[in-house]
Amino acid sequence: MNAARKQQTAPRDSGVGASPLRVTLAENRHRTAIVRTDYSRPIRLALLDGVIGPDATVLDYGCGLGDDMRHLRLRGTDSWGWDPVHLPDGSRSAAQVVNLGYVVNVIEDADERAKCLECAWACAERVLIVSARLASQTRDFAPVGRYADGFVTSVPTFQKLYYQNELKTWIEAQLGEPAVAGGPGVFYVFRDPGDRMGYLASRFRGDTSAPPPSVASSIDAHKELVQPLFTFFRAHGRAPLDDEITNAAEIRERLGSLRRALRLIQRAHDPDQWHGIITSRGHDLLLFLALSRFNGRPRFGQLPLTLRRDIKGLFPSYRQACAEADVALRAVGDLPRVARATERSTVGKRTPSALYVHESALDALPPLLRLYEGCARSYIGRVDGANLVKLHTDEPMVSYLSYPDFESDPHPSLAEATTVHLQTFRVRERRYTASKNPPILHRKELFLRPDHPLRGKFARLTRHEESKGLFEDSSRIGTRNGWDQRLRDCGFALKGHRLVHRVPPSSDRSPPNAGT
Repeated sequence: MNAARKQQTAPRDSGVGASPLRVTLAENRHRTAIVRTDYSRPIRLALLDGVIGPDATVLDYGCGLGDDMRHLRLRGTDSWGWDPVHLPDGSRSAAQVVNLGYVVNVIEDADERAKCLECAWACAERVLIVSARLASQTRDFAPVGRYADGFVTSVPTFQKLYYQNELKTWIEAQLGEPAVAGGPGVFYVFRDPGDRMGYLASRFRGDTSAPPPSVASSIDAHKELVQPLFTFFRAHGRAPLDDEITNAAEIRERLGSLRRALRLIQRAHDPDQWHGIITSRGHDLLLFLALSRFNGRPRFGQLPLTLRRDIKGLFPSYRQACAEADVALRAVGDLPRVARATERSTVGKRTPSALYVHESALDALPPLLRLYEGCARSYIGRVDGANLVKLHTDEPMVSYLSYPDFESDPHPSLAEATTVHLQTFRVRERRYTASKNPPILHRKELFLRPDHPLRGKFARLTRHEESKGLFEDSSRIGTRNGWDQRLRDCGFALKGHRLVHRVPPSSDRSPPNAGT
């Protein structure tokens, strides 16, 4: 039976009253629980984002079969769960972090759905993680008919599929608190506004590493003592106050003051490197302040103390910092200006309509491009598994691309692509894992920062492939089949990141002394 026929023959229900279908859907909710061999997406994102820290307590509200709970315990996290069917005797006691993972989308009654969200929020001492299936995932189910504000699957179970902004708006309307995108269909709701601001600021903080001192200095004899001081400076671009590093008293005793110690460290660095750290931290703050407009920019006093000190240390005033951030945000809407910024970028692979960059090099982009990408990330959150970002210049769009074998495969295949349109904010997802001829990458070194440890290895392969003329027919080599055929036609094969001569099958080899 085709999809259209299923739609016609499926039972329909208005959702009013305890109809037999409604009773069946309610009874079948537990059938949506699945066995997980790893963390679910919301838990994995929360771990990556530091929302679930080393000492956090976690309640999995509607835990299903309890796999997230067990995986968290294996890593030493104090975690417990409750589920009305699979674990009805579980505890619903308060925890620092509460996970409401893919629960609200299987509740067919809108009032009950809202009540479930409120009950989970009541248990969250610090943050609630809410996740639901998105409309772009319709193909993952078997919809056979409409029911209330969702549809019935072939099981039959209920599924309410959301658009990203629809889910955010619903959460905020029910709880009266801002919801921050953690990923597609995943949101964090923080109890303390300061925690929310601190999280957002950390999400857009660039690389805090820096090269070691480049010249001999009197600070060499005190390297271990001043290391915490330098680490703080790399992260904040300013001198710390006494309560911001643990050995402040010892530094003062041996070197006079924190500022004097920092001046000694500065003399041991190249001036451009030193001022580059300060400039980068200033750009990080402007990025945070610009993007905070999407969730309601806080008053200065609502910011975490360290963030307030950073702003005071790097800008004349909070008002001026916000004004600069607003100017930068308006520039994102100027697509020709964005295109010019991609041409000036020192990282990334440029094409006529886009700039591609590895996730590790995002903070090396020009500030305008960081903000351009940040607008998409503020809306969609972290796209799990994506390691390449495509900044479109022909339309206001950002795509997050997943190449699982980027490091190990000399020409990795595209597995998934998630695209966010920055005007309509529609999200489009496309999978290539089942494709027999997926798109592949060439010249991988161009996506990376110049100092990336693998750049040299990738560049050597590219030079070798170029010298053999393998890139000359560019219209054919963008997919797996086309590239493999090109290698065969030219008599080559790849062994890791080395180009070698192809050994022909034995049937193709001429016998010894043939033709003599």
